Amino acid sequence: MFAMSTPYRSVDPYRDTHVIDSRGPRTNQAVVGIGALLAFLLHQEWIVLLLALQLIAGLTLGRRYCLPCRLWFDVLQQRLGEGRIEDARLPRFANIIGAVFLGASTILLYAGQSTIGWALALIVAALALLAATTGLCVGCELYVLLARIRGITVDRHPAV
Repeated sequence: MFAMSTPYRSVDPYRDTHVIDSRGPRTNQAVVGIGALLAFLLHQEWIVLLLALQLIAGLTLGRRYCLPCRLWFDVLQQRLGEGRIEDARLPRFANIIGAVFLGASTILLYAGQSTIGWALALIVAALALLAATTGLCVGCELYVLLARIRGITVDRHPAV
C-alpha cells in the first residue's frame, strides 16, 4: 500500500471561502441535477427535500457540510488537481436560487401540488445539468447581470 500525495492547492477550500476551484461547483451541480432528475423519474419527493436541505446546509454552515463539495475537495480534487480559481459569489448565488426552487418544490409536492412541484424540480435539474456539462451557469450569469445593475464589479476569474 502506498500513501497518495496531496496535490498542491493555491487556496484552502474551507478557509478561503471568497474563492472556489471552478470545477467544485460542477460536482455540486451534477449531484443536484442527477438527484432532482432521479427524484422525478422515481417519483420520490424525499429526494427533492434532501437536495434542498443539502444546499441550505452548504450555504449556511459552509463547505465542510456540503457533501458534493466534500466529494470534490477531499476526493476528486486530490486525484485531478486544482482547477482555475474563481469568485465564489457567483456559484453561491446560483445555489441560493437552487435552494429556493427546491424548497418551494418540496412544499408544493407535500401539499399535493405535484405538477408545479415537479416542474420546479425539473427546472433545477435542467439548469444544474446544463451547468455541470457545459459550464453555462444560468444562476451565475444572473448574478453578473444583477451586479452590473447595482454597479458591482464582478471578476469572474480573479488572480489569487
